[in-house]
Amino acid sequence: MPRPDGAQPDLPPQPAGETEETALPTPRASPGSGFRALLTAPSFMRLWAIGGCANSMRSFEVLAAALFTLDVTGSGFAVALVTAARTMPMFLLGAFAGVMSEALNRKHVLVIGQIITACASATVALLACLGVARPWHVAVAAMVAGTVWSTEMATRRRMVGECVEGKLVPRALALDTVTNSVTRMIGPVSAGAMYQFTGLAGAFAVSAAVYLVAALLGAGLRYRQATHRIVLTQVPRDLTEGLTFARRNVVIAGLLSVTMAMNLLGFSYAALIAPIGRQHFMVSSALVGLLASAEAFGALLGGLRLASGDPPGSGRVLMVGGSLLFLVCVALMPLSPSFAVAFALLTTGGIGSAAFSNMQTSLIVMHAPPYVRSRLMGLLTVCIGMGPLGILLIGTLASQLGPLVAVDMTALSGLVVVGGVGLLWRRNERVAALVPRLTRVE
Repeated sequence: MPRPDGAQPDLPPQPAGETEETALPTPRASPGSGFRALLTAPSFMRLWAIGGCANSMRSFEVLAAALFTLDVTGSGFAVALVTAARTMPMFLLGAFAGVMSEALNRKHVLVIGQIITACASATVALLACLGVARPWHVAVAAMVAGTVWSTEMATRRRMVGECVEGKLVPRALALDTVTNSVTRMIGPVSAGAMYQFTGLAGAFAVSAAVYLVAALLGAGLRYRQATHRIVLTQVPRDLTEGLTFARRNVVIAGLLSVTMAMNLLGFSYAALIAPIGRQHFMVSSALVGLLASAEAFGALLGGLRLASGDPPGSGRVLMVGGSLLFLVCVALMPLSPSFAVAFALLTTGGIGSAAFSNMQTSLIVMHAPPYVRSRLMGLLTVCIGMGPLGILLIGTLASQLGPLVAVDMTALSGLVVVGGVGLLWRRNERVAALVPRLTRVE
């Protein structure tokens, strides 16, 4: 946890050759206010569109893979394993991706990643067309896509936060969060319908085509960045510096702790949406997709509010409060008497998840110097990568106690952990604010 005074670590000066200016996409958004300034910046628009393509297909493939695995195996635990395969690389490679993106050109990492993911999806589509696709094939493709996804925070998401003027950063990231919510809503709905009518082959053929569109958008991005050779012997030192900064900064330590808890104990419920929808609410694949999109629909509503003006509260209040709202709604969802009530609860929870998601990147961009941001984004990716452990946990509980009890147990545990982190974060912020006053008095 951070030092109570919120002091920053003694890190080395920003490396020569990589200044804040040379590490930014060009051109930046004009210093005006509102959406017009964002929508007239070519770099922001391309990065925004790439995120829309990639995020929609990510949630699209997750549900298609879950439905296919459930049809083949009938096991909720097998569904959890295939879902976990997509996020496991984030836990294993996220920190290294942060270091890598400071050395390599982020545009190249972004474009090559979309091409690799398109190839993985096309391979699954081909195997399905030949009638030989198996759940392990889908899991391997998910791991490839997850490896590319591990670079998202340190590349595209960082670039979005830096391609606009400082005062527009929260609004730009909120708009990107809104888009993410829209795509996470469209992805499962379209995946459920596509899988119902065309099967696995049609679903993954569509995703391969959309990833290629994202790669073409990235290829046209105007971007300049100073790069340098990766020295493997320096990677541990770079990672240690990022960890030191995070540990000593009250805000960064708080957001990483909440992110870890949410991905371990909160968002893991999504791995059981397919068995809950099919076996408990007894609905079709298309309606399972609709239920899977409910949280994203609520996140869209919450994101629109955040993008329309200044954030209503501090970063801590938004992140912790939004997380608690989300967890309460997820805990209540298994008790729902009907599909409609479950959909309404997840929609309400999505409003809270929007505040949580928006603060993740905003707080890093606003509270960390540019030269350490990618490393912090990498650490954030590692915290997000706790998701597979949460998925395996909830899958194990579901195999023993059933999916409804498993969701309740993890969500209630998340409430306890996030609430505790929030109280500690508030205390440390108050102590950090008090120390300078005492110093001035002395």
